[in-house]
Amino acid sequence: MQLFSTNKKSPLVGFEKAVMQGLAEDGGLFMPTNIPSLPKEFFTKINSLNFQEIAFEIAKTLIQEIPEKELEKIVYESINFDAPLKEVEKNIYALELFHGPTLAFKDFGARFMARIMSHFINKSNRKITIIVATSGDTGSAVASGVYKVPGIRVFLLYPSNKVSKIQEQQLTTMGKNIQALEIDGTFDDCQRLVKSAFIDEELKNIFATNNDSLGSANSINIARLIPQSFYYFYAYSQLKNKDHSIFSIPSGNLGNLTAGLIAKKMGLPIRKFIAANNANNSFTEYLKTGNFTAKPSVKTISNAMDVGNPSNFARILELYQDNLENIRQDVISQSFSDAETANAIKEVYQKNHYIMDPHGAVAYLGLKAFSPTGIFFETAHPAKFLDIVEPIINQKIEIPERLKSCLEKEKKSIKLSKDFLDFKNFLAKTAK
Repeated sequence: MQLFSTNKKSPLVGFEKAVMQGLAEDGGLFMPTNIPSLPKEFFTKINSLNFQEIAFEIAKTLIQEIPEKELEKIVYESINFDAPLKEVEKNIYALELFHGPTLAFKDFGARFMARIMSHFINKSNRKITIIVATSGDTGSAVASGVYKVPGIRVFLLYPSNKVSKIQEQQLTTMGKNIQALEIDGTFDDCQRLVKSAFIDEELKNIFATNNDSLGSANSINIARLIPQSFYYFYAYSQLKNKDHSIFSIPSGNLGNLTAGLIAKKMGLPIRKFIAANNANNSFTEYLKTGNFTAKPSVKTISNAMDVGNPSNFARILELYQDNLENIRQDVISQSFSDAETANAIKEVYQKNHYIMDPHGAVAYLGLKAFSPTGIFFETAHPAKFLDIVEPIINQKIEIPERLKSCLEKEKKSIKLSKDFLDFKNFLAKTAK
C-alpha cells in the first residue's frame, strides 16, 4: 500500500511508515493512493462468513506489507468479540459496537493498530511513544490494546472535566506503560497538541537519538481507520433485507464515517450514510452550505462527539476530490440538541426497553429523521454514562465487571496547560 498526504507536500510512503509515523511531515493525514475493490464472489458468500473471516478478507485486500499468516493472526487476535445487530424497533437496528474490553467501538481500531505496531517494532527492534488525544473512549481503548506491550508507551491527553467519571477512571488507572495527561482545555486543544508534536522537528530529533519515535493512535492513524471499516461489512452480512443498508453514525472526528466511505469504495453496497452531529455541527453545516468552518467545541452529553474541527474531514474531501455534490449524493447530516438526545433515550427505553448511550441516541435520531429503515451505531455501553442515562430512564444500569474494577482504583494523572511549549517540554524530558 502506498499512501500520500492530504496536504500534498510530503512524498509517498509505505504502510509501515504511515502507521509508525501517524501523521505526514507536512501535517497531513495519510490516504491510500488506491482503494481496491473486493471481488464479487466475496459479496455472494458474505452471509456465510463470520466476523473474523470478513475482517481478514478486507485486511489482506488492503495490506500487502505483512505476510498473510501474520496478518490473519493479527486480525483474529484483535477482532475476537462480537458486533451484533439488534432490532430495536421494526426495521430499525442498533449495531452494538461496545462488546470489546473497554466497552466502546474504539476497541476494534485500537487493538488492531496495537498489534500492527507490535509487528513492526519486533521486526526493527525499536521503540515508539504513542500520544493520543481522547474525548473519552479512544484513550482507554488504546491503553487496553497496548498495555504492557514491550517497546510501546502511551501518553493519553484528555480534556479536564469534559469526560464522564467512568471514562476518566479508565484513562487514569492503568499505570505501567500508560500515562494520562489531563489538559486544561477542550478535546480540540488536545488534538492540536498532538498534531503540533508530530511536526516539531526538534522534538522528533530528541526522540530519534534515543531510538524512539512519536506515533499516533487517533483515527488520524491509518491503522486505526482500516478496522473500523470491518464492522460495516459485518453489519451488512447480518441484514436479512439488504435494502436496509442505510447507516447512521454518531459523528465527531469523522473517523467512523470515513471508514464507511472506504468500505463503500471497496464495493459494499451502502445506500446512504447519515452523519449525526450533536451541537458540534461543523460537518452538518458544511453539507448544508458548502462552507466548512472550524469552531471551538462545546460540551454536550454525547462528549466523544464534542469536536469542532474534525481531522478526518480532510480524508473525506480526498475520497470525493473536493466535490461537494458527490459527497451529498452519499452523505446527509443533521444535528441534535442535548434535550432531543435525552428525549430519544427516554422514549426508546419506554417503548422498546432498549437502553441507548447518548452517542447512539444521536445516531438513532439521525436515522429516524431521514429513513424508516436502517442501522444506527451504538458506539459505547450505556454504563459508561451512568450520570446521564440513569436519571433519564429512571432506572439503574448494571455495570459490567470490567468497568466496576477501574472505579475502585486511584486516579493518577499529570495536569498540563493547553500551551504547546509546556507539552513539548514535558515530552522532551520523558525522552531523555
